[in-house]
Amino acid sequence: MTSDFSDEVGFEFDDTQRESLLDAVVETLNHYVFPDVAQKLQADLQQRRQAQGYAEVTGGEQWAAILTLQLQELSGDRQLKVHFSPQPLPHIDPEAQPTTAELTVEQHQSSLRNFDINRVERLRGNVGYLELYGFEPPEFAGAAIAAAMTFITHTQALIIDIRHNRGGSPAMVALLCSYLLPAYPAVHLNDLYWRPDDSTRQWWTVPHLDAPRYLDKPVYVLTSQETFSAAEEFAYNLQTLERVTVIGEHTVGGAHPGQGYRLNDHFWMFVPVGQSINPATGENWGKTGIVPDVKVPSELTLLTAQLMALNKLLETAPSGSGFRELQRTMLMVERELNTRRADLISQLKQPRAESGP
Repeated sequence: MTSDFSDEVGFEFDDTQRESLLDAVVETLNHYVFPDVAQKLQADLQQRRQAQGYAEVTGGEQWAAILTLQLQELSGDRQLKVHFSPQPLPHIDPEAQPTTAELTVEQHQSSLRNFDINRVERLRGNVGYLELYGFEPPEFAGAAIAAAMTFITHTQALIIDIRHNRGGSPAMVALLCSYLLPAYPAVHLNDLYWRPDDSTRQWWTVPHLDAPRYLDKPVYVLTSQETFSAAEEFAYNLQTLERVTVIGEHTVGGAHPGQGYRLNDHFWMFVPVGQSINPATGENWGKTGIVPDVKVPSELTLLTAQLMALNKLLETAPSGSGFRELQRTMLMVERELNTRRADLISQLKQPRAESGP
């Protein structure tokens, strides 16, 4: 049950504060990357306000949820979001650059997560596996990703798992894409347009890497409904270039980078201020999400990808002991996938427990 705003932060949320919050939301929308959409959102908020549409809203969490729902429904942009904080928010300039000390702390915190490089393995059948929980900046994670790519250099196929990846640095996206593409000619991967200064930043593959490139071998990218933002860009870039096979679930579509704006002491708002533009398609994945080449539930993606990789390797494997070993491995993976699929179907068929009165 949501308490009222006075219970959450210790003061009454009166009409003046309500109007001040709405004014701040309307003003902040001036930063939104799509000016025409911003005008529609501002007009809608003003109409609701004049019609006393917010008179019954009292709780802070309730305010954040309602404003977020209205903004997202009209714009179709799930990245537009209002947040509530019971604790007073600090005054931070959204344009301010982090200090050297702040970057040092951030890098240390990233290192404690191994720069979001969660797992690197050699799976049965000599298939490489790389699981990333985020895309940390190359200046933090460049050496670690080089070590990971060195480890899987001699595998015959690669699975990159971004099912739980919520995004991060576009520079790291470009770096990892570079490992999967030739050094020359450079490949134009993506453009980022920024409304605040009306500028466009191009992202290309880089010519020099600290580990061998992974070329002329099949690569599979795993997605889920959690895959978001820069992780979606990684999949979209390589899918557009027909370098990878995307396996998993349809993603939600987060193609608009942005930043947080402080509305008042207890509310802040994430506003997309830029948009991705793929040089090949002239579009991005914001409206469609990433559509997998092979659609399977998230729980089955890894085994599905491994089975597809083994089938692909069998097509070119010479006859002999190596071929037979691949066959045996493929049968084991296939049996495990069938078992997992049957378990999943069984769970879906189980009746839900009835809720109490």
